[in-house]
Amino acid sequence: MQLMKIDKTLYRSRLNIVIIACIASLAISSLAISQTLIFLLPDESGSHFHWNLLGVVVSSIALVAGLVKLKSHPKMREVAYVWDLKQALNLIYRKNKKLLAAAEQGNPDAMLALQFSYEGSRQLWQLDDNTITMSSLNAAQSQLDGWAQEYNVQLDIANYRSESLSAF
Repeated sequence: MQLMKIDKTLYRSRLNIVIIACIASLAISSLAISQTLIFLLPDESGSHFHWNLLGVVVSSIALVAGLVKLKSHPKMREVAYVWDLKQALNLIYRKNKKLLAAAEQGNPDAMLALQFSYEGSRQLWQLDDNTITMSSLNAAQSQLDGWAQEYNVQLDIANYRSESLSAF
């Protein structure tokens, strides 16, 4: 995955549309399914919890399937990019301790993965207006820059490949 420049205003407006559409479709479809099941198969005791639960589960599955199908739509480009970026950063985060130890020893692949993680996190936090922890990110970046200078490693995130994480 490569980092892309994203228009924050466009991303936020499209994300809000996706969120509102998801909430509305989940509410409407789960109610429609559960009420249909209650009408067709009423329970003598008056408890319809299982039909309500089934309506929510079926609606959730349909919603996820719809989102996956719509992921490649041009209007979903920014939202899908952030979704993919979060998944890529999560893969790196799971191996963070090993990556930090290897980077400290001068491993260029570990340093490149950390550089991608820091730049991706910075972009993500700026898109979501989550700049509270930016100082800790800057400190980690300074530490990585020191290792890169010490071991004479050039960190170009265009060369980052997620497959390199399998070594850690």
